[in-house]
Amino acid sequence: MTIADWPRTAAEPDPETAPPAAVSGTPKPVSRTPDIVSDAPRSVSETESGTGTKPSEGKLTRTQKWTAGAIVAAALALAGIGLYLSFEHVAQFAFKELRFSSLGKGQLFAVGVDVGIMVMIAVDLLMAWLKRPISWIRYPVWLLTAATVVLNAASGAPEGSWKLLDYVAAGAHGVVPVLFIMVVELGRTSIDRVVRPDQAERDSIPWLRWVLAPVATARIFRRMRLWGVTSYPEMIRRDQELIAYEQWLKRKHEGDLSEASEEELLPMRMAPYGYTVAQALAMPDEQERAAQEREEEAERRRLDAETRSEVAKAKSEAERLRAKGEVEAVRAEVDGQTGQARAHARAQVSAAERAAALEQEALDQALIAEARTREAEAERKEAQERQAKAEADLRAAELEHQAAQKRKEAAEADRIAAVEAQAIETQAIAEARRAAAEADKAAAETERAAAETRRAAAEADRRKAEEERRQAIALADAARAQKEAAEAERAAAETRRAAAEIERRAVEAEDAAKLKPRERAVRRVARMILVAADGVADRLPLADIQHELGVASPSTASEYRQEAAELLAGGYRP
Repeated sequence: MTIADWPRTAAEPDPETAPPAAVSGTPKPVSRTPDIVSDAPRSVSETESGTGTKPSEGKLTRTQKWTAGAIVAAALALAGIGLYLSFEHVAQFAFKELRFSSLGKGQLFAVGVDVGIMVMIAVDLLMAWLKRPISWIRYPVWLLTAATVVLNAASGAPEGSWKLLDYVAAGAHGVVPVLFIMVVELGRTSIDRVVRPDQAERDSIPWLRWVLAPVATARIFRRMRLWGVTSYPEMIRRDQELIAYEQWLKRKHEGDLSEASEEELLPMRMAPYGYTVAQALAMPDEQERAAQEREEEAERRRLDAETRSEVAKAKSEAERLRAKGEVEAVRAEVDGQTGQARAHARAQVSAAERAAALEQEALDQALIAEARTREAEAERKEAQERQAKAEADLRAAELEHQAAQKRKEAAEADRIAAVEAQAIETQAIAEARRAAAEADKAAAETERAAAETRRAAAEADRRKAEEERRQAIALADAARAQKEAAEAERAAAETRRAAAEIERRAVEAEDAAKLKPRERAVRRVARMILVAADGVADRLPLADIQHELGVASPSTASEYRQEAAELLAGGYRP
């Protein structure tokens, strides 16, 4: 059994109640697991939603409009009465006790308080009508209303000691303002339900549960308020589901929860935070899925960044090449202009040089003839030196050719010797490899025999473990069957004891009422129908009635059963 295959509780989830929102994407519920006990009785009655049926949507009818108008008119009349009753008392009290300089200022104070209350009430009702309620605006209204009640009571306070009627009179001053606030709150709630029919209303916890289990009820109340669970049956279902899971976990680990894994303990640890058992068990998968999605998103962003970087590099390279081309074009243009200037300058310099050369040419003729003579002599000596060098190079080439021939012969001899040595070495290696292969084959045969032996031993151990496991399961099933039989016997005994107690009380009541024997017999049959036939008269066999009452005729037993059915239909319960 896996973690998600824990047994379900008797109560099913409320379909209209949404689970609380979790942090950072709250986890979704896992798929429903199969029920272990399909016919378990439901411990919490299911409702369509936490607040009952939804109000019908649509426009108001003519009668509803007239009724709403009458209610508004009555509320305005009640407000006018409250303002009228409190105005004079508050003005007098402000003038006398609060030390306003004049009665007119005291009256302005009373008007300001009443007008402030009416303005805040009107704003509250308007915002509720516009589906934008302001929750805190009601508290100043309550505070100012309480202040007017106190001021009205203080204005009629006696000088000496108070009597009972004085307290009654002081309390009477607050009846109309408090009644008006109640009417306003009722109108605000009505408007909220009309304009927001899908707004969930929080269920109240039964007071009897507060009395019977105050600590557990306080925990349930805290979880409902903290995590937005509006349905009390849904909260009870979650609590039962958590208790059932904890019991299942104890049975799985034989009562030692310290052996449970961290994932198995998640439902108990996350329950105070509004998670159901299914949501808590789904958390690891959801977190792994979220982590994988984050990794995929990070990888996608990285690839996008690389793509953007490559695109930016390509654009930058294109811009660089474009700029380089522009620079080359400008450089070519500048070089052309510079070349033209240089050519012009060279032309001028060349003309000046030619003029100077013509002037020096005559002077250089003698020097040129002498230089040519010396050059011819130098060339003759250089030719002799080149001839001697060529002869030396020829002799060196012959010597190098002879040395190369000797090296070739030595290399050929080395190659033949290497081939012979390699042939000898290859035969020895082949012999060694053949011996090693035979040794490996023998070792493989030995290893295969050992593996076969180990496999046979493992198979024997597995069969033995399987037999022990079947024996353990058989013993566990026998123990479970004995336990279930004992539970059934105990439940039957409890049922018989309850039936005997009901019978005893019924007999005492009949004795006290001094009923006739036939009436007693009819009531006895009615109790048999309730206990043995689940309240259905036709399911009670006539033979049982004859045996229980000692009646010989089936028709008489049928009459008793008919009268008992009529008695039950009339509301009789022992």
